[in-house]
Amino acid sequence: MFTKEVVGTANALAAGWGNLGAGASSLIIGAGIFPLFKLICNGDANLAWRWSSTVPAVVAFATGIIIYFISDDAPKGNYSEMKKNGIMPEVSAAVSFRAGAVNFNTWIVFIQYAACFGVELTMNNAAATYFKDKFGLTTESAAAIASIFGWMNLFARGLGGYICDKSNAWMGMKGRIISNSAFLAFEGVFIFIFANSTSLAAAIVVMIFFSLFVQAAEGSTFGIVPYIKPEATGSVSGIVGAGGNVGAVLFGLCFRQLDYKSAFYITGSVVLVSSILGLVIVIKGQSSFICGGTDTDINEMEPTTLAVPEVDKDVDDDDA
Repeated sequence: MFTKEVVGTANALAAGWGNLGAGASSLIIGAGIFPLFKLICNGDANLAWRWSSTVPAVVAFATGIIIYFISDDAPKGNYSEMKKNGIMPEVSAAVSFRAGAVNFNTWIVFIQYAACFGVELTMNNAAATYFKDKFGLTTESAAAIASIFGWMNLFARGLGGYICDKSNAWMGMKGRIISNSAFLAFEGVFIFIFANSTSLAAAIVVMIFFSLFVQAAEGSTFGIVPYIKPEATGSVSGIVGAGGNVGAVLFGLCFRQLDYKSAFYITGSVVLVSSILGLVIVIKGQSSFICGGTDTDINEMEPTTLAVPEVDKDVDDDDA
């Protein structure tokens, strides 16, 4: 939905604040709305929780209605108008999905997103238990410390997208790929350091930097996505986004089946390998990690407006 010059920053802020919203909604529902409904329901916790769950549903539904009426589909306007004016070609969902799915770059970025967003989802589930087991904290204290990982979404993912956009201004697509690979590499290094932290204070500090690079990598990844196959950006975004969930499942299995250090080592190794995959991302018309060159001077994200011949205003309707 965003123009390519700021797509990294815009995507990152929108998605980062979406992740932040998960933590905020838990706090608002759990500490505010649930006690209110519990009071209304005469202390019946089960009934109060069911009523509390309707609040985010109503908010989400209302948000969808608002977005439908006040926002455009793309920087150049709504899809229906663009198709009517010949600016945007008619493409079926099946054709769009196939175009995104058969592109090699889609699956490389799929793996890279699994290595950052997948790690974030895993840490959201495992961090509190890890701090509790490793350092003997209470459940409340461990949960409070673990929440720092999610709160970094307030700025870290947006920062990654911003750096990705600035790198694009300096070096074109090569800059986007390099910044993304660098974030993943630092993420992998900090996973290993975090796994070997022996004091609570050190673990918290390392986790902050760990979270910073995890979410910066998420932001930079979606700075690359819209360039992979511009006419199938929705399909590419969907496939890459699913990579995060796949990564979360796989890393989650590691933490369920193995001891913490082994699970962190496997996770860190996968992340470091994913950072190297930036070497094989080659997008048509764009510079790559290895090959420099000049990026195509065409706004590939936004189809060029078809030229329409002007009609002489003095000519009558039949002649026109």
